[in-house]
Amino acid sequence: MMTGLGRSRSGLATAIGSVAIVVAAIVVVVVVQRHRSSGANASSGNSSAGSMSNMSGMASMPGMSGASSANGSAGTVKLTPEQQRAFGVMFASVEVRPLTIETRATGVVTFDETRVAQVASKFSGFAENVYANATGQPVSRGEPLLDIYSPEILAAEQELLVAEQLGRAVGRSAVPRVPGDTIDLVAAARQRLALWDISPAQIDEVVRTGRVRRAFTLYAPISGVVVTKTVVQGQSISMGQTLYTIADISDVWIDVQFRESDASVARVGSGADIEVTGLPGQTFKGPITYVYPTVDSATRAVRARIVVSNTGGVLKPGMYATVHLHAGGRSALTVPASAVLRSGTRNVVFVDLGGGRLMPSDVEVGQTAGDYAEILTGLEPGQRVVTAAQFLLDSESNLGEVMRSMMSQMPSGPRGGSR
Repeated sequence: MMTGLGRSRSGLATAIGSVAIVVAAIVVVVVVQRHRSSGANASSGNSSAGSMSNMSGMASMPGMSGASSANGSAGTVKLTPEQQRAFGVMFASVEVRPLTIETRATGVVTFDETRVAQVASKFSGFAENVYANATGQPVSRGEPLLDIYSPEILAAEQELLVAEQLGRAVGRSAVPRVPGDTIDLVAAARQRLALWDISPAQIDEVVRTGRVRRAFTLYAPISGVVVTKTVVQGQSISMGQTLYTIADISDVWIDVQFRESDASVARVGSGADIEVTGLPGQTFKGPITYVYPTVDSATRAVRARIVVSNTGGVLKPGMYATVHLHAGGRSALTVPASAVLRSGTRNVVFVDLGGGRLMPSDVEVGQTAGDYAEILTGLEPGQRVVTAAQFLLDSESNLGEVMRSMMSQMPSGPRGGSR
């Protein structure tokens, strides 16, 4: 009784397995021949022999024939010319081509930091006359910015005049053994005023007129525009207080951020084309002058600096820019980028073996330049690869492998059972 029951369970399991295989075969037929108007008819039998007969027919279907490739990829796919046209399969050659890498990145227009100056007072006082009285006002080098009244400077002027008078008196002295140039008080007084950034012309004026000046003038150290202004008429000024920030915008910087993967392309000296959102239709050019030595830990970006001539001042700091960087100069074995199936752990292309046979092949991909991808290993020049319908072929190839594996595990003939 137990032996008969065991054989009945074995026969039932075999029948269930046969039905599952037939259902899988029907799915493959629908995928491969979906362009045909008539559907594939499949029937299931109660015996294992009938199921094996159906599976033997599936082995000869397109996409189900052939063995696994030598490199461990899924098996080859075989398609007739009509099926290739129906699936939209297209081919391209593996060739050595010039590799021109075009990188696109975003940037911001900023001031040239080497052309920015701050104006600060080295003495305390009060602002009397403010000449540069508006932010954004253009100024020239040596142009007066403001007058400052300082009691401290006033006292130093008086000391200068006293030293000047004393020097003249000592020079006319008839006292024996008293040289006229023993103590140069005038030079010491002049130096003291010069250390406060009082110009030589203003000092000479005090000595020439013999009168102290109530206020002294601060002048612009560079030509540019007033970026910041922190002083107004009558304001009290402390020593070291920043009064103006002046920037020369005849040249500007483009602070650009490249992806970490493009770090090898962003090199000092590489030329770039810059487009600015606020100036449509205009293209600016400039070289990369510096690449920062660190990578932003949050954005994983590499910063670089591009210097651009700003004739007419049309580029304004704060504008957004799009940077196009072109890098070329070498040849490499390439295929169209659309030919590569990227799964994250593998890169696969389908190679045309002739006679409708298409074999998946693992490749190692280098840089991608425009429409082409560099192939480091896995292909040879002159081979043909599929550039369209690869996902369908990959699915078909994997299904074929699964079906062949299932058929290899099925028994070769019907099993008898006892009642």
